[in-house]
This record gives sequence, structure tokens and C-alpha cells, in this order.
Amino acid sequence: MPSNVLDSVLFRDSFGTPEMRAIFDDHELIRKYVEVEIALAQAQAKCGVIPQEAADEIAEKCTADTLDFDLLRHETEIVGYPILPLVHQISKQAGESGGYVHWGATTQDIMDTAVVLQIRDAFDLIESELKQLCLTLAGLARRYRDTPMAGRTHLQQALPITFGYKAAIWLDMIDRHTERLAQARPRILVGEFAGAAGTLASLGDKGLAVQEAMMGILKLGVPSSTWHVARDGFAEATNLLGLITGSLGKIGYDVMLLAANEFGELYEPFVKGRGASSTMPQKRNPISSELMLACAKGVRQHAGLMLDAMVQDLERATGPWHAEWIAIPESFVLAAGALHQANFMLAGLIVDEAAMAKNLDMTKGLIVAEAVMMGLAPYIGRQDAHDVVYDACRVVNEQGGRLADVLNSMPGGSSRLDPQLIERLTDPTNYLGMAPEMVDRVLEKFAQRQ
Repeated sequence: MPSNVLDSVLFRDSFGTPEMRAIFDDHELIRKYVEVEIALAQAQAKCGVIPQEAADEIAEKCTADTLDFDLLRHETEIVGYPILPLVHQISKQAGESGGYVHWGATTQDIMDTAVVLQIRDAFDLIESELKQLCLTLAGLARRYRDTPMAGRTHLQQALPITFGYKAAIWLDMIDRHTERLAQARPRILVGEFAGAAGTLASLGDKGLAVQEAMMGILKLGVPSSTWHVARDGFAEATNLLGLITGSLGKIGYDVMLLAANEFGELYEPFVKGRGASSTMPQKRNPISSELMLACAKGVRQHAGLMLDAMVQDLERATGPWHAEWIAIPESFVLAAGALHQANFMLAGLIVDEAAMAKNLDMTKGLIVAEAVMMGLAPYIGRQDAHDVVYDACRVVNEQGGRLADVLNSMPGGSSRLDPQLIERLTDPTNYLGMAPEMVDRVLEKFAQRQ
């Protein structure tokens, strides 16, 4: 039975997706090892390093589908790496051409390039989820452009905003990640073939030509220099996932807070039984948001591990390379899980506009004390306006009541100001600033990138 949440029968689809697990499962990884070995043979034949007939036979007969996986596992435990045991088996598959398998290559060439192929497939899934999430967030921003709610700083009501403004901030974050992903692809999707110490010495003067031909077959970028110990590409991939899941964690955290009974402004989609408690029948826990946050924390740890793994010794690393085998697959699976939960949750997000309005009015006008002060200043002077509003706020805090009523009852206000002006200034919906226009700006930017 599996012993971790990523492969668990119970938890695997909470923390990941079947599609992403399929990209990083052992069988798919080994298929990519074989794909790289075949591409190497084909490139070498094209460049005259090995006979064309040998390359054809290798391509025709070598397959991961008929490998003895128990033997492969046993020999990998002995050798420490899977490529030599793999070459033993596919060389036999290739028959008379078996001697040309893995010609001039080193283990890390094959493993690194296979991981790049995995990352390319994984990026396609990540990109698809990001684009869907952007469309959902754009819909929320547009629909709730003018829906007022309390903006909060330090968990206290600060100034009015709109829910569309909040959704637009989420959208802008996620849209920037789609841009980062597009920019990162050419830097990260670069293959590796350089030989034992990275100099391609075993292929004489044909090494660079074989390298270019091999990457052409695999549709990968050609490295300008050997990256056996230059691991910034893989570190960038994992840290990009850290950025993406960090943003998802922020969104999940917002939804969790606003779903609290004391706020009651947002709710995850209702699915019978989802988020239920074994002892408290009334509970409706924000499960997707919780999983998004947990995945973000897991990816963050792996992002740090990948940064640590960049510090490698001389021309071939000892232990840091192995740390990547842990961090890369788990980071992608967790990121896919977080994106899946985000898309599910936000597509069915329940927005309680009445609760937002109720909470906005909770302070009886205090949330717009700044607006009242600035609105009164032209009539009675800034300092007098500050003092009048300050005294009124103290009365509301200590004795209750509406800020407008208190101001209208104070000699410093009622004698000099129109009560209708005070009512207008103390209405939070009249102090949204440029929030709706900022929504428009984000939506326009997003539309231009489609």
C-alpha cells in the first residue's frame, strides 16, 4: 500500500490529480528514458557516428512496455541509478544493434533529459489549469465589480472595497504566472547530452552535431553549455510552482477567513457531505481552501530544497542531484492538486452580497471616518474636521449609534453642515475610490493577453 498522500488511495486526488501523477509515475519516466536513448541513437546515425541500421533497429525494438521492472528495481538498488540496468535490458531488446545503445552518453544525460520531457508535459497541464482559473476569476471580477464590501487590514475593517476588486487582484496574480510560465519554457525545456565530464569527448568532433540533432528529434532546446551541475533550470521550474501555489494559498486563506461565521461573506460550493464534521452536524468546512494552503506549504518546502540542491560540487554532483528526484515530481503533483482545488472552488464560489453589506454597515459609518473628515474639510477646515470626526468616532465607539447621527447632534457639525451631506459622506458605498476602475484595468489587460 502507498505510504504518502500523493499516492494514497484515500488522499491522492485531494493533493494531486491523476493526469499529473501519470506524467511522473515510474512507468512514464522509464518510457521517457527509452525515448531519450532512441533519440540519441537516431541523432548519432544522422551524424554518421553509428550505422543507420543500428539506429533503426534500436528505435524499432527498444520499448519500456516489456521490461522486467522487478529486475530493473533490484539492479537500481545495487547500482544506485536506473540507467545502467535499463541499458542492460534494452540492449538485449535491440539484438545485434544492442552494442550501440547509450553510445557516448552518461547516466545523467538520459535522466536529466527525461525529466525535462516530464516537465514539458507537466507545464502543459499547469498552463491549462491557470488559463481556466483566469477565466473564472475574470468572471468574478466582472460580475462583482461594484459589489461593496469591507476592506480589511490587520484583520480590522479599514476602508470599503468591492468584491470585484478583490477578485481582480487574484486574477492579476494568476495572469502574471501564466506570463512567467511562458517566459520560463525556453530556459527550462533544454535537453542534456554532454558525456562523462560534460565535454562530449567520446564523440570527437561530432559531439555538438549529435547534441543538436538529438534535441531536434526531442523538440527540446539545445544547451549552450553543459548543465550537469548548473541546476538553475530545474530550480526555476520548482520555484515557479512555489510562486503559483503561494498565490493559490493566499486566495484560499482569504476564502477561509471570509467563510467564517463571523464574516459569512463567501462559501465554497455546496456538495452534500463535503466539509462535514463527525461530531458537529452544522459544520461546513472550507476543504478546497484548506488543501490549497497545505499544497502551497508543501511546494514551498521543495522550492527551498531545490535552491539548496543548486550548490553542487565540481563537474558532477554527489548528493544534491538526488534531492531533485524527491522535489520535482512532488512539487508538480502538489501544484496540480492546488490548481484543481482552486478551479473547483472558485467556479462555484457562493458570494453573499447581503452579508457583505451587513458587515460593511457594522461599524455604523466608522469605516469611512477618513471620507467624512476629507469631505468636511472644505467646509470647516481640515483640522476642525479632524477634531469633529475624532470626537464623533469616540462617542460611537463608547456609546453606540450611527456616526451620521452623532455628527448631526454635535454643535461643531450640525451648526455648520447639511445633514444630507453627512449622510452621504457616512455611506460606505460612496467611498469606493477607484476600485471599480481598477477592475476594468485588470480585465482589459487580461483580455489583451488572450
